[in-house]
Amino acid sequence: MNTSSQVHGCAGFRAMPRRHAIQAGVLGALGLSMGDLFRLQATEKDKAAMTMEGGKKLKARAQSVIQIHLPGGFHQQESFDPKPEAPIDIRGSFGVMKTKTGDLIADTFPQTAKITDKLTLLRSMVGKVPDHGIASYHLFTGYTPTAVIDYPQMGSIVSHELGQRGELPPYIAIPNKNAFGGSTGFLSSAYGAFELNADPGAERGYQVRDFSIPQGVSLERFDKRQTARQLVEQRLRALESDPELLSTMDGFYQQAYKMLTSEKAQAAFKLDRISEADRQLYGSHVTGEVKGPDGKYHPKGLAERLLVARQLVETGVRFVTVQYGSWDCHVDVKKSTLDQMGPLDASIAGLITDLDQRGLLDSTIVWVTSEFGRTPKINKDSGRDHFARCYSMLIAGGGFTRGQVYGASDATGAEPMTDALPLEDLMFTIYHQLGIDADKEILAFGTRPIEIVKGGKLVPALIA
Repeated sequence: MNTSSQVHGCAGFRAMPRRHAIQAGVLGALGLSMGDLFRLQATEKDKAAMTMEGGKKLKARAQSVIQIHLPGGFHQQESFDPKPEAPIDIRGSFGVMKTKTGDLIADTFPQTAKITDKLTLLRSMVGKVPDHGIASYHLFTGYTPTAVIDYPQMGSIVSHELGQRGELPPYIAIPNKNAFGGSTGFLSSAYGAFELNADPGAERGYQVRDFSIPQGVSLERFDKRQTARQLVEQRLRALESDPELLSTMDGFYQQAYKMLTSEKAQAAFKLDRISEADRQLYGSHVTGEVKGPDGKYHPKGLAERLLVARQLVETGVRFVTVQYGSWDCHVDVKKSTLDQMGPLDASIAGLITDLDQRGLLDSTIVWVTSEFGRTPKINKDSGRDHFARCYSMLIAGGGFTRGQVYGASDATGAEPMTDALPLEDLMFTIYHQLGIDADKEILAFGTRPIEIVKGGKLVPALIA
């Protein structure tokens, strides 16, 4: 993570709390608190929420989403909308280059420029509030926060509507979910993100918490411990100790056990089978342009995070969020960009190319997001401040158009000039591609109907 952007970013953004997944110690000796996680997540069994009748039956074009989230407010002028003809205090801080489709983007994206025929640049995104917390919540849920109701994240809605596909949880966050982005809201915690709480991009010590049988415990011994737990539960049943709860526990312990003993599920999180060619394709060797405390340049780890994300969607995971970097650049936007942009460029291009080569791009949406963009004008500290009225995103795969630049900002990048794209409309269209009718209502608290996306509409021009 860029040290200058940490020092000079917003204090509230720098101090965001890390939210951890639920833990329980019932089988701590076995390292099987995942089973307790599943049990605790499902305890409420959707008592507070149920799907209403209605909603159109849609044909799914996409099976999965990989969301690459750039927290802090990604600067469109130094990336996808550089404004080379604007005055010096407005245009991007770098040079520009032609893409494969003939458009101009910042020359900090040379690899992405080569594959623009496989993606769509969105240059007319419209947010609501240039505040990290509110805007992040809006991005992840489609709603701005209120004191009355908490709304579920998009990944939770996908999990609720489409369910599990394969052995792994439908919604996974790498390495953790966004601290400002809300949670399951009025849905049961069963639909929350499974957080790795481990970084595949770390130089050493990467291991998904609670997702491996502990060292020193053989599979045979592990099976015996499972048998011991079953015997204890049988005694409890004989004593009539809440058999309904025990039945609920059974299903989720079985799910955890299946995941722990499944070679396919285990392999989805590991990096040991990834070829050197794939590592190179994703840019695992690409470094930022600022040295670390040891005086050396280091890769930023996004390549490994996205390699795991690709393996997860191959295994059937429906929604994967991957966080990368810190982009809150009120001071020295150029230095901040240089430190993180190289690995970002290489990894985005690598992921999209890899999915396309494997025949997975048509069924996988790749969505590069940030909670808002940056101001058109450079400030007195050579940085850019928060700006939500017009900014850029990138989307590829899943039946979205290829080779398109959708929308345009005005000459200074201050307002959409054509095809303004509210966030709600884009989310509505992503849901549509997944086969989810975003006009559908879900009952919150058993009585209050809430639309999946309020006020959103389909954008046909984005669909191939």
